[in-house]
Amino acid sequence: MTKKWLRERKRDYYHRLATEEGYRSRAAYKLLQIAQKYELLKSGDVVLDLGASPGGWMQASRNLVGDDGYVLGVDLRKIEDFGEPNVVSIIADAEKLEPADVLAILPRRPDVVLSDMSPNLSGIWSLDHVRQLSLASAALRLAIQLLPPGGNFLVKVFQGEFFKEFLEDIRRRFRVVRIVKPRASRSESAEMYLVCLGFRG
Repeated sequence: MTKKWLRERKRDYYHRLATEEGYRSRAAYKLLQIAQKYELLKSGDVVLDLGASPGGWMQASRNLVGDDGYVLGVDLRKIEDFGEPNVVSIIADAEKLEPADVLAILPRRPDVVLSDMSPNLSGIWSLDHVRQLSLASAALRLAIQLLPPGGNFLVKVFQGEFFKEFLEDIRRRFRVVRIVKPRASRSESAEMYLVCLGFRG
């Protein structure tokens, strides 16, 4: 890590806010901003969060679904325990995860599937796009297999050669699909999010 990177991070508004408000990452505000605008999550929802480490989206989800909701985080890395019975995590590869593995933990089918998964970036855009889309496709597979009709899905995407095909597939499966870049995303970041509401089943 360079001194310049550390200085920029300290100046980052959402990083400072996350520190002040107790969130594990600035990414929590991406989810909170999207959820507020699109009513993505509601009190009592069951949430599956893919690529959840270090847990910022899990915390934000917990705050939105309340005591009656349930949040399951999945990541290749261990996520520090939150000490709450309705916020749990497992170490798993989302690309290999089976619906039965998820349903064995959740109290019922998830109302919302979230994916902030991203590959280790190589700097070669075409390669990074394909790798990221593979993760987004794995998240979509699980959403299709797990969501009840009317369920919601939020997934990170990178624009590129195969984005349009992926978007068209999602639009066939959800009643409302929006492409968004929340304020909390860094301006230089190529990430976008697909907000997918009302799973057709």
